[in-house]
Amino acid sequence: MTQLKENFAVETKHEPFFTGGKIYISNNGTYMFCGCGNKIHILEVESGQTKFTLSQEEDEEITHFCLSPNNEYIVVATKHLVLRQWNWKDQVLVRSWKAIHISAVLAMDFDMSSTLLATGSSDTTIKLWDIDKQYCTHNLKGHTGVISMVKFHPDNEKLQLFSAADDYKVKVWDLRTSKCLVTVEAHFSVVTSMVFSPDGTTMYSGGRDRIISVWNLEELKVIKAIPVFESVEAVILLPPDREFPDLEVTDSGVPHIITAGSKGTLRVWNIEKSKCVHVRKELIGRAVNNDQDDQNITQALYSDALQSVAVVTFDNNITLCSLEDLSVKKQFCGNTDQVLDVQFLGAKDTHLAVATNSEHLKVFEISSWNCQLCSGHTDIILGVTVNKKKNLLATCSKDNTVRVWRFDPESGHVTCIGVGHGHTHIVSTVAMASVSAGWIVSGGQDFTLKKWKLPQSLEGSCTDLRCTHTERVHEKDINCVVVSPNDRYIATGSHDRTAKLWDAESFALVGVMRGHKRGIWCVQFSPVDQCIATSSGDGTIKIWSIQGLECVKTFEGHDSAVLRVTFINRGMQLLSCGSDGLMKIWVIKTSTCVSTMDEHEDKIWSITVNKEEDHVVTGGADSSIILWKDVTGEEVQKKQTEREEFILKEQELSNLLHQKKYLKAIGLAITLEQPFRVLSIIKEILYNPNGKTELETTLQKLRLDQIDSVLRFASEWNTNSRHCHEAQFVLHTVLRTYPPEEILKFSNIKSTMEALIPYTERHFQRMNRLLQQAMFLEFTWGCMRRATEKARPMEDLEHITSEGQDCMLITESAKIPEEERGDKSSSESDLESDKSDSANSEEDSEGESMEKKIKEQESSDSNSCESDIENTTPSALMNEPQETDKTSEKREESQVTDTSLQKREKSQVTGTSLQKRVESNTASSSDSDSENESSESSVDVPPVTSIQTTEGDSNLAQETFQVNTRLRRSQQILVNSAKQNTTIKEVQQTMRVKSSRKRSQQVERDEEEQMETRQKYVKKPERGQRTSQTVKPELVTNSAKKLKQPLTRSKLLKQKGR
Repeated sequence: MTQLKENFAVETKHEPFFTGGKIYISNNGTYMFCGCGNKIHILEVESGQTKFTLSQEEDEEITHFCLSPNNEYIVVATKHLVLRQWNWKDQVLVRSWKAIHISAVLAMDFDMSSTLLATGSSDTTIKLWDIDKQYCTHNLKGHTGVISMVKFHPDNEKLQLFSAADDYKVKVWDLRTSKCLVTVEAHFSVVTSMVFSPDGTTMYSGGRDRIISVWNLEELKVIKAIPVFESVEAVILLPPDREFPDLEVTDSGVPHIITAGSKGTLRVWNIEKSKCVHVRKELIGRAVNNDQDDQNITQALYSDALQSVAVVTFDNNITLCSLEDLSVKKQFCGNTDQVLDVQFLGAKDTHLAVATNSEHLKVFEISSWNCQLCSGHTDIILGVTVNKKKNLLATCSKDNTVRVWRFDPESGHVTCIGVGHGHTHIVSTVAMASVSAGWIVSGGQDFTLKKWKLPQSLEGSCTDLRCTHTERVHEKDINCVVVSPNDRYIATGSHDRTAKLWDAESFALVGVMRGHKRGIWCVQFSPVDQCIATSSGDGTIKIWSIQGLECVKTFEGHDSAVLRVTFINRGMQLLSCGSDGLMKIWVIKTSTCVSTMDEHEDKIWSITVNKEEDHVVTGGADSSIILWKDVTGEEVQKKQTEREEFILKEQELSNLLHQKKYLKAIGLAITLEQPFRVLSIIKEILYNPNGKTELETTLQKLRLDQIDSVLRFASEWNTNSRHCHEAQFVLHTVLRTYPPEEILKFSNIKSTMEALIPYTERHFQRMNRLLQQAMFLEFTWGCMRRATEKARPMEDLEHITSEGQDCMLITESAKIPEEERGDKSSSESDLESDKSDSANSEEDSEGESMEKKIKEQESSDSNSCESDIENTTPSALMNEPQETDKTSEKREESQVTDTSLQKREKSQVTGTSLQKRVESNTASSSDSDSENESSESSVDVPPVTSIQTTEGDSNLAQETFQVNTRLRRSQQILVNSAKQNTTIKEVQQTMRVKSSRKRSQQVERDEEEQMETRQKYVKKPERGQRTSQTVKPELVTNSAKKLKQPLTRSKLLKQKGR
């Protein structure tokens, strides 16, 4: 079974490397230096591939650059007036400095020692720079126009500089004195080239005035002028002492020069005879009409190592011509502009036929990217089609013609064998018969489809093609036409959103395929099945059945127009490209996209597949041609190998963990890029008794690159609060172990720190909140302890009441006769158990009632104060006399003393009643009891008489002793409670006194405010009248109403605010 293709990788990429300006070739002929926008591309001459690229800033356009004679440095001048010195072999920027020029630098040249650099600017000045010592040595002024060229004398001892400008003058400067030696008006236009003889005695200059001037450098004057009848852009001196028979140079002693002019030709001149001895016509450029005065050649230079002449044309093409006969050795396409169509060419797909925004058909050799420029069309070529069996090509152009070309596989040359005229408008598409290759079809913007018959003999010269069929097939432009593999059908696609199927013999319409919402860009027949694939501007690809012309599948995935589609892998897959710059691989069976490749920066106009389907070429509007290679098998093999290696390493890691070889386990986990496996190892180490010490020792043994990886892993662990402790421990260990200088050398330290800092701050804030909550819990527990300590006096009061009740019960039981006691012993035991239960419940209820009473008393006192203030009317405040603070305090103290006396009397009565009951049943106690009586009488508590026992009644004596003990305990509790009650009363009394003071002060303030309001409305007596208090009746009534209203708390607060 055929393996489905899943991915293509870039094998070779041909990008624009030259967009204008000067070019240089190294001394050994290996590299070519070309300027392209803001970059310098260093091209390998043999392979045609860009090896190095020098660039600094994207928006810094290069105005000029120069290569030193020793081939070590390149100095670049930018539009920002900055000079940059590059070591191009190492791609290192040596230094940059600001040019002192006011405007852009347009000309530069090195002296033979590569130490002095001359720069000429459009500000009419020339400056010389010492490259080694890095300073400006000369500033030469004298020209009145833009400097076009500067050249050093080949002899360094003379220290002379030649300069030319737009003022058509040539000046010679003496660098010792910084003065102009001579000014020569040798030309009447811009000087474009200067070349010196090897002995340094003669110079040849050429300009756009169609004249070659010969200079005598000893006398610094022009000795001869040779007319060349075309604008000269370059002058090349042929090597002396050599003969070139093909160029008709037979006298080696006579100097000869080569001129490159605007007509695109190379001419060889004999200087002595002032005669052109050889002309190389139709080299490149607009060679069809050599009489026009357009600038075709812009530069030409000689390479001794290559023995070639490099010629640069206006369309950024570079041609290497052999010095022997000026034949083309190699051509480079510096800028293809937009690649409109591309096709494989040759039996083994060794060449590419490319149609660009040019009238030349470009045929590239893939191995060296040698480009052959085929002239024929007079306008831009829009389409190319190929028949590989017959080695034929067909092209269509904006010049309303189609051309047929024959490809020679041995030499690689392409020649035109036929041209078809007949279309009335632009021809946009062309197709060739697949089997017979005897006819081609073409369509264009004239809405017609034409069929052309090819000549029988393909070896002759270019002939006219005969049109056999013409049919108007669409209502709008025809974008594509294709022939079926068996040459039976022709399919067309148009901007009218339809695709049509035609009979190839009779041009009869077979059917119409409708369904796209926008114009159709491409139509393709399947190589195996009877179906057609169409791509449209609506971003979809549809597959149609030829039998029923019905849409069977639709593929959606492109974001914009799909410009090209083709079948691959025996019709099982599709390859598409669009204006979004993407290339996609589709599986027809599942209607899915398996891969998307993004390498182009602009729309992809064309796509083609070679015969083996292992290479794909795409061309787009970004001027790049990309050769893709099928890497599906390699990726599958690579994934399988990686999986096997991964399984082996996983097993090895498990063995290391089982053996507790943590150092090797961490190293292996780092190699496998498994951060959470490293985390599990660290956690396992920390679970050991001496885990922290062991982990620190393990981390210290790791290499620096492993430490960098562990820190990078720690930044991932730190994002989760469950793993942050391990991450912080690793970070702490690393920061404590290694100095900051070594840590800064880590390759990923910047990104690691940026990831660690925010989450570390978040964890720190979380720990702060946890600490605050713990402190709050401790504070709450302390408050609860204080509350329980304050509640203990209430428990003591409850205990006093229970003791008093027990005491009363015991005294009553002492009065009971002895004979009744025995009868009631059983009932008393039950009664005591019931009393104990009731006492416990009464203690709880009494404690709660006491707390409620105290709170109610405090609230009633405060409420009484507020109610007294609120209910007090102004009349009462005015009429009733106020008590002073001292009288109120005395009154409160007398109340407190009265209540304490009453309570003391009650307690004495209770004590005397108990004493009488005990004396009636028992005798006096012993002497020790009398001492207790005397001590107890001093605490304002009535003494209790001890009970004497008789000899015959031992039980009564024991009960009497218990009664005395309980009485003493109850007396002590009563004393303590009395002290506590006194303290509570004193606090309450103090609160009452304070509230009464506040109330009296408020009343005084109210009286003062009322007096002030009254004085406001009293009229002042006029002179001669009696003073009388007259108040406005309205104000009086209002104030009366206000006085009648009760003084509420809110009003009182408002008055306080005023």
